[in-house]
Amino acid sequence: MTTSSATETADSRSTREKIESMGRRARDAARVIARANTATKNHALQAIGRELDLRRSEVLEANQKDLEAGRNSGLDAALLDRLELNDERIDGMIEGLHQVAELPDPVGEIDDLNFRPSGIQVGKMRVPLGVVGIIYESRPNVTIDAASLCLKSGNATILRGGSEALHSNGAIAACIAAGLEEAGLPQSVVQVVDTTDRAAVGALIAMPEYVDVIVPRGGTGLIERVSRDARVPVIKHLHGVCHVYLDDRADREKAFNIALNAKTHRYGVCNAMETLLVAEGIAEEILPRLAAAYREREVELRGCARTLRILSNCEAASESDWSEEYLAPVLAIRVVANMDAAMDHIARYGSGHTESIVTEDYSRARRFLAEVDSSSVMVNASTRFADGFEYGLGAEIGISTDKIHARGPVGLEGLTSQKWIVLGDGHIRQ
Repeated sequence: MTTSSATETADSRSTREKIESMGRRARDAARVIARANTATKNHALQAIGRELDLRRSEVLEANQKDLEAGRNSGLDAALLDRLELNDERIDGMIEGLHQVAELPDPVGEIDDLNFRPSGIQVGKMRVPLGVVGIIYESRPNVTIDAASLCLKSGNATILRGGSEALHSNGAIAACIAAGLEEAGLPQSVVQVVDTTDRAAVGALIAMPEYVDVIVPRGGTGLIERVSRDARVPVIKHLHGVCHVYLDDRADREKAFNIALNAKTHRYGVCNAMETLLVAEGIAEEILPRLAAAYREREVELRGCARTLRILSNCEAASESDWSEEYLAPVLAIRVVANMDAAMDHIARYGSGHTESIVTEDYSRARRFLAEVDSSSVMVNASTRFADGFEYGLGAEIGISTDKIHARGPVGLEGLTSQKWIVLGDGHIRQ
């Protein structure tokens, strides 16, 4: 049990006690959901989807309250875009629930079962992590993504969304609770924190007796705080500084379309391209065409000295631009000598999220895949595909740039671990 400091206010003490109570209920619920069969979990997911559809107008009405409050408080366009729900996005949330229901259940899978010389059989069984705490900002669809993946993987979860999405998350939480009840599961399998008190975050990340892992999704400040102060393991990524490298052996149309899509499909997402690297052999040919297309979409360009010699309507890039995650219509451009120079740039400035090469040279593509050390590495594809839904995970809990346990989009398997199992028949060690 956490202890309060002498300076703890009555409000923060009340919040801490509330989160601890949620933690106790989650720990109890984790045992129930861990032993639930696949049919029961899928029933709950389908029921949540039906509730979302039935209560669509309530969810949209709640979201409008959040959007209005966000505009009044000065939220920028990128954050408002992440916050907004509409019929299409709700349809996407429902489709995500259906996809997760259709995915194979990883819980109980046994791998590498082999006989040992002693006669015992040794293998590994996939099991839930237990209680997963998820802290996120802006995007209310994360509430459904997180709940569905935790539920299907046999975990209980405590969700703490951002204050800017309080009404939206509350309406979605009601749908989740109704779906769990219909499936005969305790509502405490998925709990949504309904307070904006920041003390809730501090309490949630410091309860190892109740919470087994924390997943922060949000800005750098949030993730740095959680990584620094958490007393439980953290699955995270700090930045999404994604690169596209246009090789001099690239198909020009592929290069143009991928470079345009990776930047302009959506700006306020972690898998959007932030730096474009262009081989000097094609720079003078392709950059003017790309620059014109970016200008049509009001993308601000910041380039290296060689880029400035090719493009007139481009600002000089500073050293900080190469490691910046803009989440906005801003793009850094660097002309490089070759693929090795591009990979050197990525190694120095990249965040380990997603990188893509556009080339028709098979050998270069294989080298890029092998040598670039990021959680997703692509050939002839937009970085926007770095997404759990696109990877066939149904949804994602987040994108991890860590190198242990889970890396890249974290789906069902990333929310489980493995325990050793031993099968014998009266065997004793000699």
